[in-house]
Amino acid sequence: MAVSSLPDVYEARLGDVVRAVRDVLRRRYLVLVTIALIVMLIGVNLTYLIAPRYYGTVLVQIDPSQDPLSKSRNGPQADLASEAIETRVTALQSLDLARAVITRLQLMRDPQAKAEVARALAHNSALSADQQIDVVANWLEKHLTIAREKMTYVISIRYSSTSPEMAARVANEFAAAYLDGMVNNTTGTASKQSVFFQSQLNQLASDAQAADAKVAAVEARTGLIAKSDTVGSITDQQIGPLSVTMATTQSVAAQAQARAASARRSVAGGKPDTIADVRESRTVIDLKTQRMVLMQSLADMQQRYGEAYPDLIKVREQIAQIDQQLAIEGKRVIASLDSEAGAAQAQAASLHGAMEGLRSRKAAEIEASVTLQSLQRDADSKHAAYDRMAAATMDTRQASQSSFAQAQIIEAARVPDAPYFPRWSAMIALSLIAGTVLGLVVIAAQEVMVSGLTSVQNIEGDLGQRLIAAIPLVKNTARPADLLVSRPTSQYAEALRNARATILGVKGDNPYKIIAVTSALPNEGKTTTAYAMARTMAINGARTIILDTDVRSARLNRLIAAAPPAAGLVEVLSGAATLDGAIRSTDQARLDVLGVSRPHFTSENLFGSDRFHGVLDELARRYDTIILDLPPLVGLADGRFLAALADAVVLIVKWKATPQAAVRAAISGLQSDHANLIGVVYSMVEPMAHAYGSSAYNSAAYAKYYEGRA
Repeated sequence: MAVSSLPDVYEARLGDVVRAVRDVLRRRYLVLVTIALIVMLIGVNLTYLIAPRYYGTVLVQIDPSQDPLSKSRNGPQADLASEAIETRVTALQSLDLARAVITRLQLMRDPQAKAEVARALAHNSALSADQQIDVVANWLEKHLTIAREKMTYVISIRYSSTSPEMAARVANEFAAAYLDGMVNNTTGTASKQSVFFQSQLNQLASDAQAADAKVAAVEARTGLIAKSDTVGSITDQQIGPLSVTMATTQSVAAQAQARAASARRSVAGGKPDTIADVRESRTVIDLKTQRMVLMQSLADMQQRYGEAYPDLIKVREQIAQIDQQLAIEGKRVIASLDSEAGAAQAQAASLHGAMEGLRSRKAAEIEASVTLQSLQRDADSKHAAYDRMAAATMDTRQASQSSFAQAQIIEAARVPDAPYFPRWSAMIALSLIAGTVLGLVVIAAQEVMVSGLTSVQNIEGDLGQRLIAAIPLVKNTARPADLLVSRPTSQYAEALRNARATILGVKGDNPYKIIAVTSALPNEGKTTTAYAMARTMAINGARTIILDTDVRSARLNRLIAAAPPAAGLVEVLSGAATLDGAIRSTDQARLDVLGVSRPHFTSENLFGSDRFHGVLDELARRYDTIILDLPPLVGLADGRFLAALADAVVLIVKWKATPQAAVRAAISGLQSDHANLIGVVYSMVEPMAHAYGSSAYNSAAYAKYYEGRA
């Protein structure tokens, strides 16, 4: 069960994270948009202040096939290897090439070059003319980019300048100077190699002639024929065919002997008919046919006439003559087989003798063939060396007279139409991205710095209390409770109705008559929420009175839009005024107020006396609901006395502002006083927050149900 629930837990946590991020972005999107726009504007302004730079680009293709020397080395592929290409790249970045470009373009007269030289002279006034050229060469190298185009044989030469014409001009000159240098280097090297190769070629020719003479002398003496890898002779040519013939003859002789021996055994056993040659003889077949006919006649005569019949004797004589002829024919066949076996054996013996003679002659030729083969290999190697050297000599002779470079310009630099830096669109996009990232960082920092409670989980999960409602923040009005009448379908009014339904129950079956509204700290929206809650009760038909028991603050008077009363709760409790004289009606039907005429500071426990109990009892008889606006709980004792007298206590927590430690302290105090804390109400919640509506959903999905956001 635990394993199967893991995916659900993971999805729930991931969903919480996504919703939390979305909640933050919805609440703080103005911060994000503002920072992003500011950074983008700064980036745009900086972009316009940056001097544009242009690229002049030349593409040079390496082509070793135009180098005759490549045939005398390892071929063009050696010049096209990665190491060779990188070597060309390094050569293009040499200071010598940069000096050549400076000379050819007379760049020492260029204003930017003069400025570089002036800066160098400011540090060292003793620079020579060559050193000044080196300064400009180094300056050129800083703006020069040489790179191989991916894995091709193309090298790009790219020069950066604030002048598009200068960028193209310098890039083209670098390519031209490099190609000219390659031609000069190749020609000079080829001339030196040509002289050396010719001397080596003459020596190799003499060595090859001497080796050929040695081979010819051995061939003439032994009669052997030397080849590039073997030594042949007439004996070798005869042995092969003779071996085949001898093997065939020996096989035939063995078969003939086997047939003759088998025939003799059959005759000795009295079964000449088992001899295949006898059975297959035409004469034997005819004689056997005649004998069979005579045997049938003999049988008929015996059956008809008996043994005394004259023709019967004659038939028997004929059968005896046929048997005698069959015996003679069998002997003749056996004699023929013996003759064939003897002839085959004699032929095999003759061939064997001839083979032995050839083998004796071959043994005598082996020693001479080893010497001849060694001489032939030596001669072949000298000829091969001569051929290679001859080819190299020809190549270097051609290269010394050639003006081709091993590279060619396939695309010259043109004056660029647009700068490569800064790119306006890219800089604006980058500025926007940077601003967005900075805005997200600022939002994250703001969220990290928030020490208050912000979600349903903070109340119900961390504190173990029920979240009754989340009252949205109302801006640009000093009396949010007026929205209950002017905009009864607003989010603010709906939140108060949800609070009433949660406290009293949907059917109004909760017996809460005295409801205390308090907070952990001052300025939490406690009084505003208490008055709005009392007004909601009255709108829904309950006779309601709200008591301002926060006598040191006395803020309720500001919300009911009336002048401070001449007598209030303090005067009633002190006996200076009657209850009827202190209660005032409001512009809301069925809602009265027992306020405070002015802030009152005293160490006397006003609410611990029997007189206050009597006031509550009297009010309970007159009204359906009594709302007590209590002082803050943390640091003040009055609120704790009053909370213990109420049927239900509602704790107001300012969203994202009240520290959790303060809320815990207030809850702990209420629990220790055995006050009936029925839940927590978030005040001043941003409408886009997930805590709104005391659920895990923000108000965006319910926008069509509300009359505006407040």
